[in-house]
Amino acid sequence: MNFFKTKPRTPPDLVRGLRDTIPRLESGAPGADTRRKASEDVSKNLQQIKAILYGDGDPLPELVAQLAQETYNTDLLQHLVQNIARFEFEARKDVVQIFNNLLRRQIGSRYPTVEYLSGKHDILFATLAGYENEDVALNTGMILKEMLRHEALCKILLYSDKFYNFPHYIETTTFGISCDAFANLKETLTRHKPMVAEYLDKNYDRFFSSFTTLILSNNYVTKRQSLKLLGEILLDRANFNVMTRYIANETNLKMMMNLLRDKSKNIQFEAFHVFKVFVANPKKPPQIESILRRNKDKLLQFLKNFHNDKDDEQFSDEKQFLIVQIQGL
Repeated sequence: MNFFKTKPRTPPDLVRGLRDTIPRLESGAPGADTRRKASEDVSKNLQQIKAILYGDGDPLPELVAQLAQETYNTDLLQHLVQNIARFEFEARKDVVQIFNNLLRRQIGSRYPTVEYLSGKHDILFATLAGYENEDVALNTGMILKEMLRHEALCKILLYSDKFYNFPHYIETTTFGISCDAFANLKETLTRHKPMVAEYLDKNYDRFFSSFTTLILSNNYVTKRQSLKLLGEILLDRANFNVMTRYIANETNLKMMMNLLRDKSKNIQFEAFHVFKVFVANPKKPPQIESILRRNKDKLLQFLKNFHNDKDDEQFSDEKQFLIVQIQGL
């Protein structure tokens, strides 16, 4: 009989153990035994916490509840995000799974972790700032994506100055990180439509001043994705007021007319889907009608030869509609 058998650690024990171990990752010289041991302990604790949350496909609700509550009490989520770059490779993936499992945890219509994070803005901003470190950017990006599914958290990011860091992360990072950052920008702007429409209405000038830098990017992928997203935003019914303002601006029209002549056929095609909104507007402001009328002959000639090789019935119909509209100016 083993008199020294240790009893299993409770969820609160595991959470506190992990919380207390994280600071030890910085103790002693780099590569010292204390750091190596601390790193192993962090990885072990994360695995055990993940095992409680996921179980064998059937986690025990009372253990999960204890674990979640202790996570909030100790501010563990903040420490995980802020220190994720110090963890081992597999441990970083465990952090993502633990974090996202807790985010999805639901009691009735409540999401306790979302409620907790609504008062902890720094955690949300730390996941966005993860794009500054290519070692962890895709890990923190996955956590951010899960957060953005919840309107309360998406709203915090959208209404903060940090939201305007997205173009920087999209333009200055490696291809994979840039694509991930753009996907989360798109998620922020398209998932919770009434809330976003209200934001764009109130912050129109600042938003489009920033977003236009992406549309005029020297990076082909960024430019194409941004034009496509602009088309989605303008054509969404929820954004009717924003669309009306956008297509009343002659600078925006001139930009789209220039992009119609871009050397890339795909850029031209995405620009067409924004340009058509200007032309199809039955109540064109005088300055917009004047530009279209002034360029009428050139536009008609251009559109008649525009992407004639495209086998797309809807596109052909839209192009024909624009030609009729411009002829009637």
